[in-house]
Amino acid sequence: MDPFAILAGLATGIVLGLFGSGGSIIALPALMYLLHVEPKSAIAMSLGVVAVTATVSGLHSWRKGLVDARVALVFGLFGVAGTFAGARLGLVTPVVVQLGLFALVMYAAAWRMLKPARVAAPASGGVVSVGGGAAAMGGCEDFFSPCMAHIALHGIGVGVLTGLVGVGGGFLIVPALVLLSGIPMKTAVGTSLAIVAAKSYAGFIGYMGGVPIDWAVMGGFTAVTVAGSFLGGHFANRISQEMLKKAFAWFLVVVATYILFKSVL
Repeated sequence: MDPFAILAGLATGIVLGLFGSGGSIIALPALMYLLHVEPKSAIAMSLGVVAVTATVSGLHSWRKGLVDARVALVFGLFGVAGTFAGARLGLVTPVVVQLGLFALVMYAAAWRMLKPARVAAPASGGVVSVGGGAAAMGGCEDFFSPCMAHIALHGIGVGVLTGLVGVGGGFLIVPALVLLSGIPMKTAVGTSLAIVAAKSYAGFIGYMGGVPIDWAVMGGFTAVTVAGSFLGGHFANRISQEMLKKAFAWFLVVVATYILFKSVL
């Protein structure tokens, strides 16, 4: 495998381990431009890579008690349905549209990471309220609560985006979980990994049979990415998250701009 592809695989895993998101945003361009995989196949393969890597990282978070199973179940079930539908839609969507949307998603992710963090004030019962989130909606203790309804709708929306352009959507899931369910950030990251894994499997299955899959390339890239996820998880609490977020955000801007000029414009 190309040395740069190996570095990209490591970076994909490290980013997933650190933030619970961002893996596909590196994996897709790496597969396309470093390993010369055809775009639609690269979208499918990036979903497969992230599915396996997020599963490994998610199981580690589960063992540490950092996965909210109830929220993951609701978001995951609706997200899986949306992702499969998005993948089937992706099979008939022009590549230029998919890559253009992917670049826009990268810009959106960069903007969110560069945006100053809002200070959350503790609400009653120890639940963190961010802009009137879970506390304002009565919490997520009940499967039929307004909070869970919002999580389900968000799951469908992020799922369709995941299937269509090949992003796991973790950068949207993590803040949504904090906002809608009021769970702590570390639990949101762990829960996001479980959701990203489920949605990515659904997206990969949605593309199977419709595009060619290079199993050897995907397997090698996945192995390197899994190794990177362990590194990311190990250093998650040892490195300044704010500094990393800003550096990664500007990296996304550069790569998104490259994709636009190389494959869209």
